[in-house]
Amino acid sequence: MKDTIWTRERKASPARETLSREQIVATAMELLDAEGLTGLSMRKLAAKLGAGATSVYWHVPTKDDLIDLLIDEVWGEIDVPEPELAGWRAGALLFGHSLRSAVLRHPWLPEVMYSRPSIGPKAMGLGARGMVLFRAAGFSDPEVDLAMGSVMSYVLGTASAEVATREMHRKSGQTEEQWVANLLEQAQSAAGDYPDMQASVRRRTGTGLDAALTESFVYGLDALLDGLQTRVTK
Repeated sequence: MKDTIWTRERKASPARETLSREQIVATAMELLDAEGLTGLSMRKLAAKLGAGATSVYWHVPTKDDLIDLLIDEVWGEIDVPEPELAGWRAGALLFGHSLRSAVLRHPWLPEVMYSRPSIGPKAMGLGARGMVLFRAAGFSDPEVDLAMGSVMSYVLGTASAEVATREMHRKSGQTEEQWVANLLEQAQSAAGDYPDMQASVRRRTGTGLDAALTESFVYGLDALLDGLQTRVTK
């Protein structure tokens, strides 16, 4: 079996060691959320913890191991309600919105989550709860995997694009109103002789960035669940 941060035997801390893996992960999360992946280094993390780099490496041998721990921590933030409490459709909606919120809270996540497997304990717990939720809808076992995967793919893809859009706005140094107005002007100019596209651009930017992105997400998630529901009510 390949050695991973999950299978590797955890080292016992020296008697004088006061750091814990949990402290390291929490502090690294603060750094990542504030500065992104480029702002995270083991040396900077150790300084923020008020410890030596050796102390950090004692608990987390490599930066890749740390990233794996952080990704798993994010999966642990996502709410998947029990179907008995919410019903599968309301539960799936809550799951989708909770997943989107987690990605927006941690905008570094799309940069790393597609390049490494999510096999930590919190990821496994999330998957198990999701399977219970979608099985309650009436999906067969193979369809449970596909239905839950479809919802996760939609949410993660949409939220990742939303992170990129918000990053473009941030880097512009403009207010939201200025950025949207400039985007509208450029898009309408590019639309040229296509009045339907000009009208679409006006509709999609007229409500403000947050409202437009949320409206698009909600519509798509509702439409996806509508489609999934037809597959279990035939």
